[in-house]
Amino acid sequence: MNSVSTVAPTSTPLLWTARVLSSLVILFMLFDATLHIMKPAPVVDAFARLGYPLSASVGIGILELLCVVAYAIPRTGPLGAVLLTAVLGGAVSTHVRAGSPAFEAYIFPAILGAMIWGGIWLRDSRVRAILPIRTGD
Repeated sequence: MNSVSTVAPTSTPLLWTARVLSSLVILFMLFDATLHIMKPAPVVDAFARLGYPLSASVGIGILELLCVVAYAIPRTGPLGAVLLTAVLGGAVSTHVRAGSPAFEAYIFPAILGAMIWGGIWLRDSRVRAILPIRTGD
């Protein structure tokens, strides 16, 4: 038996909300990746505080860039969302281990994760088909 699932197209206001959310995520992650690659003093200090060798900074930055590119391309957007979620999970784990403040350790990554998935859910019908959200039945 074949079953075809149809997902309603995204309305214009929702599409623009998706674009704004996704753009904010992309811009922040590009900024973060650039900092990792350039290694300014705050990154050097953070790596020392978190217990990571500074030599890992460029690799992390390149990994973030690849994840952002995957997220930005519509065809690979869902994969990019999963990969960015994994990056955030690693960051949360690191900050929890280091005893960072709650905003740095949990709250900001949770907000960013919600923006990642909100943006991809609104802009990609495949994700809406997999993760249906029902409103007022």
